[in-house]
Amino acid sequence: MSLSRNLVAFALLVLAVLSRFLPHLPNFTPVLAISIFGGVYFSNRLVAIVLPLGIMLLSDLFIGFHELMPVIYGLFIVYTIVGMKIKDSLGLGSLAIAGLAGAVSFFVITNFFVWVTSGMYSLDAQGFAQCYIAALPFFKYSLLGDFTYISVLFGSYYLLERKGFVSAPQAA
Repeated sequence: MSLSRNLVAFALLVLAVLSRFLPHLPNFTPVLAISIFGGVYFSNRLVAIVLPLGIMLLSDLFIGFHELMPVIYGLFIVYTIVGMKIKDSLGLGSLAIAGLAGAVSFFVITNFFVWVTSGMYSLDAQGFAQCYIAALPFFKYSLLGDFTYISVLFGSYYLLERKGFVSAPQAA
C-alpha cells in the first residue's frame, strides 16, 4: 500500500507539532525542521509557509505574545524557502548545511533584536557581548533540537519512501 507524499509528510509534521507541547529543553523545538521539511515536501508553497507560522501562532497563544514575533516568524518563512530551494539537491550535506545555517542565523538575528529591543543590555559593545554570551546555552539546545528533528523528520520520511509506504516523487 502506497500513501500519498502529502499525507505522510503531514502525519510526520503533526507528530512534530505535538512534540512542541511536550516538556522540552529551552529552544529544543521542531519548528525549524518543520519549516525546511515543509519546503521540501509540500507541493503547495502556501501550505509550506503557513504551517510553521500556524505552529508558532498556536504556541504563542499559550506561551504568550512577544516583541520578537515578526522577526521569528520571518525567519521561519526564510527556512521554508530554503527547503524549497534544496528540494532538487536534497541530501545529508544540504540538510546539514540548512540546519546549521538555520540555527546560526536564528541565534545571531534573534539575539541582535533582544540586545536592541529588550532593555536588558546596554547598547554598547559590552552589552552586545553579554547578550550573546547569555544566549549560548539556548543556542546549544537549539542546534541539538534542529539536528534531532531534521534527522527524525527527513529520516522517517526517507525510510517510509524506501519501504514503499509512500509514493516517490514523480519527475517534473
